Amino acid sequence: MKIIDAEDKVLGRMASQVAQLLMAGEEVAIVNSEMAIITGKKTSILADFRTKRDIRHQRKGPFYPKMPDRIVKRSVKGMLPYKTQSGRDAYKRLKVYIGKPDGLEGEAFSIKVGKKLPDRYITIADISRELGANF
Repeated sequence: MKIIDAEDKVLGRMASQVAQLLMAGEEVAIVNSEMAIITGKKTSILADFRTKRDIRHQRKGPFYPKMPDRIVKRSVKGMLPYKTQSGRDAYKRLKVYIGKPDGLEGEAFSIKVGKKLPDRYITIADISRELGANF
């Protein structure tokens, strides 16, 4: 099992690399999912997520998550060929955690997704709190 620390990692880049690992047959656990970041202006990112949240109240779907672990898991799901059996099997091998759980042993596997933090970004924790999640 590979353990990936999501702290200060760009969400989309991390999700694509995790999807490659899952499709190769690895089991992957992502810890500190609330510390992953999305680059861009905070106002526009929050507006996009609020729009997605409001859609679910007006009709029966699609449902967008509020919790940080579920947001990260959905992002990885979007990188997988989920409609095929191999994609569904790969998705079942993914575990995402808020913080670092006690039962998870081993060192965090490092994924290189960038050299430094961008100038403008927002963390998944900030987005979740803005959407109304309590964690």
